[in-house]
Formats: sequence, C-alpha cells, structure tokens
Amino acid sequence: MFKIDNITMNNRVVLAPMAGVCNSAFRLTVKEFGAGLVCAEMVSDKGIVLENERSLQMLYVDEREKPLSLQIFGGNKDTLVEAAKIVDTKSNADVIDINMGCPVPKITKCDAGAKWLLDPDKIYEMVSAVVAEVEKPVTVKMRTGWDEKHIYAVENAKAIESAGGKAVSLHGRTRVQMYEGVADWDIIKQVKEAVNIPVIGNGDVTTPQDAKRMLDETGADAVMIGRAALGDPWMIYRTVRYLETGELLEQPTALEKVEVCLLHYNRLIGIKGEVVATREMRKHAAWYLKGLRGNGLVRNMINEAETKEALTDILLNYAQRLSEEKVG
Repeated sequence: MFKIDNITMNNRVVLAPMAGVCNSAFRLTVKEFGAGLVCAEMVSDKGIVLENERSLQMLYVDEREKPLSLQIFGGNKDTLVEAAKIVDTKSNADVIDINMGCPVPKITKCDAGAKWLLDPDKIYEMVSAVVAEVEKPVTVKMRTGWDEKHIYAVENAKAIESAGGKAVSLHGRTRVQMYEGVADWDIIKQVKEAVNIPVIGNGDVTTPQDAKRMLDETGADAVMIGRAALGDPWMIYRTVRYLETGELLEQPTALEKVEVCLLHYNRLIGIKGEVVATREMRKHAAWYLKGLRGNGLVRNMINEAETKEALTDILLNYAQRLSEEKVG
C-alpha cells in the first residue's frame, strides 16, 4: 500500500502512461489484474483547452479504473494551467500528472515533455502554477536528465516537491537514451533520499523479481511497469503477488492469453468502434501472442483482419490448435 496525498493505492505496482496504448480499454484490463494505480496516456494541454474532440475523448475514465492518474503535457504555463483546471473539475481522474519525460522531438520542440529537464526553475514555476489552481493532487513523471551531461534529477525532484507536487515518477534514462541502454536505478535512489514525497521507480522492470530488486535497491515507494505489461497484464498480477507473498506464479496458457486479448478487444470496440478498434488491436494482439509457438504466421493473418469476426476467429483457432498440440 502507498499513498499520493489523500489517494490510497492498495499495492505498490503502477501501470505507466504509455502514449498510443493506455486508453480506457487497456487500463481497465490491467486494473483487473491488480494494478494499484493506472496512468492514462498523455493528453495535449492545447487539445484540452481548444476542446479538440480526440483530446476530450482521452479524458474518459471508467469508474472501475480508479484510482487513476491522468497525464497532461505542454510548454506554456497559461495553457497548462487551464488544461489542468478542466481535468480537475470535469474529469473523475484522481491525480493530475504532468509529463516532463517524453523524449519525442515533436513534443520537446514545443518546450514540453523532456525539455523541462534542463531547467529546475521552470519546473518549479510550472508545477506551482498548476498546484495553485487545482484541488486534485499534482504529480510529475520525468527522466533522469536530458543527456549524461545534464542530469538534474535531484534538483528537479526538489523543485517539484517545493512547488507542491505530491509525488514524482522517475524513469532511469535520459532523454537522449530514449528507450535504449540500461536504466540508472542509482539516480532513483538519490532522488528518493533527497525528497519526502513518494517516488515511483521506472525502467527495466521486466519480471516480478526486477520489481522487488528495484524497490529494495532504490527505496522507491512504488514500481512503475510499462512495456513489460504490453500484451501481458499477468505481469502486473504476478508482480503484485510476488511482492506480497514471494510466490512466483506461472505464465498464462495460450488460451488464457487469447481470452484476455479478446476481452480487451471488445472493450476497445466499445470506445472506438469496430473499424478503428480492429486496426488498433493488431499491435496488441501481436504483443499478447509474443513467445507462443508459430505466432509469426498468425500475426500476418491478424494484420489483414478487417472485422471483429475475422480477428476473433483467427485468435481462437490459433489458441485451439496450440491446446490440441499440447494435449497430443
């Protein structure tokens, strides 16, 4: 159990806010596998303020997902504050998270995302401006620094705390590293020792054992899991169980993977319609089938599926074939 201000999570496992992935269908599926906190994908502050239809749709939160953190990004203080006020009053999210870790050039060119990492003073100014105008707790997700010569993680975390931020999530990579190389957990430890607000560690957690090791080595209050949960919500459940009891549960069967994949798919249809959901589900289905025998051919078939019926039949027939081969 850990807390962010007055919001209590029932365990220390957090789903990371992954762009293009963490919509309500995915979050709810992961939540049902036991995540203490789920984070929504980042939404543009300008999109919210200008009432862009897609941006406003991204603010949707199913009550069953809660507690939930909704992430916004932007480089202009006035727009960021206005967007935060809208999330505060018109969304049922529990936490407002500010993104200052996204390494993508189109985001950093707008003085948003990881661009903030170069200026602790700007971080203080922006976070304090948001905190002053909202009731929900404000948190920040950041990286260790811009590059290896500009690592201000401790200074930035102190600025967040001084500005009234209630927690910080730290990905142990610089902006230049993107998602490559090794995450630096020692910097997570340094940040934890430097501030009194909760610190959530992120980066290179691919097994339940990794999660425990991160918590033990860094002293972090919680562990954030991102890419390891793609197509594998069992990673969340297995990690929660391992941290609580030390028991390492078995991996799911092919049929179990397909059944949850289809549950996820049906939820995606519910929020995006069959055509868009089928197109988006192709990448998710590939993730669900990762590691299963003969999945290459099936992935090719999935990429050509245009309807719910077609995609469902492909997945069920594949799972059935694997089950029969195992029995035989």
